[in-house]
Amino acid sequence: MNSNKDPLQIGSKTFNSRLFTGTGKYPNLELMQKSLIRSGCEMVTVAVRRVNASQKGHQGLMEAISWSKLWMLPNTAGCIDSNEAIRVARMGRELAKLAGQEDNHFIKLEVIPDTRNLLPDPIGTLQAAETLVKEGFTVLPYINADPLLAKRLENIGCATVMPLGSPIGSGQGIKNAANIEIIIENSTIPVVIDAGIGVPSDAAQAMEMGADAVLINSAIALAGNPDEMAEAMCKAVQAGRQAYLAKRLPKRITASASSPMENIVNR
Repeated sequence: MNSNKDPLQIGSKTFNSRLFTGTGKYPNLELMQKSLIRSGCEMVTVAVRRVNASQKGHQGLMEAISWSKLWMLPNTAGCIDSNEAIRVARMGRELAKLAGQEDNHFIKLEVIPDTRNLLPDPIGTLQAAETLVKEGFTVLPYINADPLLAKRLENIGCATVMPLGSPIGSGQGIKNAANIEIIIENSTIPVVIDAGIGVPSDAAQAMEMGADAVLINSAIALAGNPDEMAEAMCKAVQAGRQAYLAKRLPKRITASASSPMENIVNR
């Protein structure tokens, strides 16, 4: 499938790749660079607080990525309440400008006070999203697979909703399929599955369900061979999307012969 014939529109930006990737957790920057290339991604997340603090694994990150080719998605990782997330989002917009993307107002909104399970705060996320949308941000909120919250976020003007498949970094796959299917069915904005994907079959499943894209970090960065896994995820996303567009055969309770029984030869 030629991805150029199936573009994804988020806000004012068009993407041909439906695989978004992260920049954290890689053993080194060289492997990150190789993985980004082999993934075919066009948008990558950057944790604003970690870049500003020059935490381990992030030194030299901004210089290691060709920002003329990849769209930056700053994220508010590490923020525990709405006020902190709003402040970091504003810093993220400035970070994008430093990368030469003057018109980049994208922000991946994360509000996570739960340090054990890393589950997002629905109330804090909604509060921060309302403010950021009013300030002109293209808001991509990370949420639990909550159909009611997803619709509220859509109604206030978010550009996407990003429900988790399972907890961050868990690699458990799509554990919230029923709720995610409801979100997809009811949404008029792109639905991006974020968190929990562990293997390419998980990514394909997300796309076969009708998700518009997936965001993957840990499953690539922590793989035994990250760049190989990045390419595998790329192919899985493409296959899953193509299968969704092709429309699977209906499930049946009984068997259905693949060969017709009419006019068969009798001995």
